[in-house]
Amino acid sequence: MTDMAEIENTGPGQFPAPDEGGATDAVGVAVTSGGGRSAGSGKSGSQAALIFIIVTVLLDFLAFGIIAPVLPNLIIQFEGGNMARASDVTGYFAFAWSLMQFLFLPVLGAWSDRYGRRPVILISCLGLGLDYIFMALAPSLKWLFVGRLISGITASNVSTAFAYITDITPAADRAKKFGMLGAAFGVGFIIGPAVGGFLGHYHLRAPFWAAAGLSLANFLYGFFVLPESLAKEKRAKSAWHMANPLGSLTLLRSHPELAGLSMVVILYYLAHQALQSVWVLYTEYRFGWNTRDVGVSLGVVGISAVIVSGGLVGPYVKKFGERFSLLSGLLYGCLGFVGFALSWKGWGMLASIPFIGLWGVAGPAMQSLMSQRVDVSSQGKLQGAINSLRALTGMVGPVLFTQVFSAAISPGARVHLPGAPYYLAALLLFGAMAVGVVVTRRHHVADAVTEKA
Repeated sequence: MTDMAEIENTGPGQFPAPDEGGATDAVGVAVTSGGGRSAGSGKSGSQAALIFIIVTVLLDFLAFGIIAPVLPNLIIQFEGGNMARASDVTGYFAFAWSLMQFLFLPVLGAWSDRYGRRPVILISCLGLGLDYIFMALAPSLKWLFVGRLISGITASNVSTAFAYITDITPAADRAKKFGMLGAAFGVGFIIGPAVGGFLGHYHLRAPFWAAAGLSLANFLYGFFVLPESLAKEKRAKSAWHMANPLGSLTLLRSHPELAGLSMVVILYYLAHQALQSVWVLYTEYRFGWNTRDVGVSLGVVGISAVIVSGGLVGPYVKKFGERFSLLSGLLYGCLGFVGFALSWKGWGMLASIPFIGLWGVAGPAMQSLMSQRVDVSSQGKLQGAINSLRALTGMVGPVLFTQVFSAAISPGARVHLPGAPYYLAALLLFGAMAVGVVVTRRHHVADAVTEKA
């Protein structure tokens, strides 16, 4: 724990969390030339903190995006070009990564509650950078698998980033800020896959070296610039009771609507696994795309995500409300996945991407609805529970969708249906939409009665 404490006490100061009334009393803190802290206004300080965390997440997802187009191809290479076998192994890799997330997210969350958000982010970035170097040098599929396990342990930035934003943002503004964080993900997936596809076209190991450089640069950036968001007086004295992977889910049963929305979260993230588990395999098999084509297509997905998350989510949710945003976003996702499944040419795949982009409206609305159903002292626990659900779907989803794809394209299949994984994803989102209609109806009716009164 000495290293954690050292990181905690190094660098910029911290921003107190929003008060229980929803208004932030955060005071901006910066490092002075003498190593001390200088205070600024609450608004400017929170805005600076938001920019810092968005840049941190952007760099992190650039690294993730860079290896996305090449990891399945590296597995194909290790499997001697056997596409069906590589599809199975890709699913096992994703399962193992998500299993590590499920087991270690609560531990890292406990560190975050005890030592602050900043040290968790720094350790994650450093660990990822070193792990990408390990994967770049992996001489066999077994060693590549070990590297994937390590990255599953260290990749904790997403949940910590959401907790960070919850720390510094009033409840009324969270959907918009969550959308901005989603835009950072999108930008990472615009530039990352395009760069990864370009580098991987020349050498499959090159993207791993580039990802390592970005993650290590992210560590240095955070070490010198990123402020802490969780004030010391608000930190847990001992948070190890939260390190139980299943224990973090108990919060979701504390409120009927929260439990129902948790089912929406499960179906939402499970469907999302179809997007990232079989994209490379599906497009190469059905359209004959190469690594560069895959990188460009993932870049288009990222552009759509940025447009929606960065520019549309805030006005959309403000105009239509969280409930309509959630349900309509899920409907857009259904249409996008059906479009993928029906595409017989590459242009059909690209034409369906905007609907997947509009699906991004649902995520921030879902997060906002859930955050309104717990008190201010439980927001970090909520984010940990949500990401535990995401990790669980990450364990099941990749194996499910890659196995479905493998069965659908196998020579012995009764019906040759390469789009089967995407039909399944559309069905899951339709189920999420049905649950969402029922779960949010009571709250929606109560709001309508209040407005009339």
